[in-house]
Amino acid sequence: MKPAVVGISGPVLLPEESALLRACAPAGVILFARNIQNPGQLSALMRDLRSALPADAVFMVDQEGGRVARLKPPHWRAHPPARAIGELHARDAKAGLRVAWLTGALIGLQCRAAGFSVVAAPVLDVAAPDGHDVIGDRSFAADPAPVGALGGAMARGLLAAGVQPVGKHAPGHGRAGADSHHELPVLDDVTPAELLPFRENAWLPWMMTAHIRYTARDMLNPATQSHAIVAGIIRATGAGLGFAGVLTTDDLAMGALSGTPGERAARALAAGCDIALHCSGVLAESADVLAGIAEISAAAAARLAAGRRMATEAARELDEAALAAERDALLG
Repeated sequence: MKPAVVGISGPVLLPEESALLRACAPAGVILFARNIQNPGQLSALMRDLRSALPADAVFMVDQEGGRVARLKPPHWRAHPPARAIGELHARDAKAGLRVAWLTGALIGLQCRAAGFSVVAAPVLDVAAPDGHDVIGDRSFAADPAPVGALGGAMARGLLAAGVQPVGKHAPGHGRAGADSHHELPVLDDVTPAELLPFRENAWLPWMMTAHIRYTARDMLNPATQSHAIVAGIIRATGAGLGFAGVLTTDDLAMGALSGTPGERAARALAAGCDIALHCSGVLAESADVLAGIAEISAAAAARLAAGRRMATEAARELDEAALAAERDALLG
């Protein structure tokens, strides 16, 4: 198995995509709006993907709530953005924490029923007044304490539904003045405040890196490709986050990075990431990523297995209708 999660081009698995997945065996796939039309179509696509991938492959989706959602009405329930939950928490802390958990559980139930095992949420970035709105209302708050508490509650809700949450974007994207989808944000250093929500949620099974260069730590490389950031902050204990779970990159196809798809993936893995995430769905790019990297390490495979166990052990029987009714009442 290769330590990569890749995208596919559309709502059906093409023969050439199936051939690549069978030949190169990535750790999993990630699906986007271009891949999802309705429950019947998605079920058929998932069936075809399962037949082409290893038995323990990851099925990932971005489903934060608000504007970042791939499963959408009318076929799937809409969910509030993190900011709305944070605003409720500011008025009523107990209700805010409950809605964060309920939202995680409802998203998780939706995603698990659709066949997904990993959900790229919650966002643990702390909002900043001068930060680019690529984060914006995806952040719970401008105060790191509620971000950490609400992110943890949402993550526990996702786990209760039997899916693995991904905390993003370590070590913190809120202050970035540029959108890393298009260019590389540059900051001087990481602050203790933006690290706090990630440190408090270092127990999560997965985290995602930020495509941001912190010049005080690494003058050349963004966090995703920086050993100084991965080893010195994300993995480090003490002043670091102490994160021991699966570390995935943000989308390597984003404009913040340079080099071929294979070069981008190799640099991220060499820096200490466990999974190279490449989302474009362009067959040649996915093939380049998979050709340019070695088989998954024993340590990364063990972390993937631990994440699966965490979700299995945390999963509970949940009544989706009752949870939705409770959340609607709390949100008013």
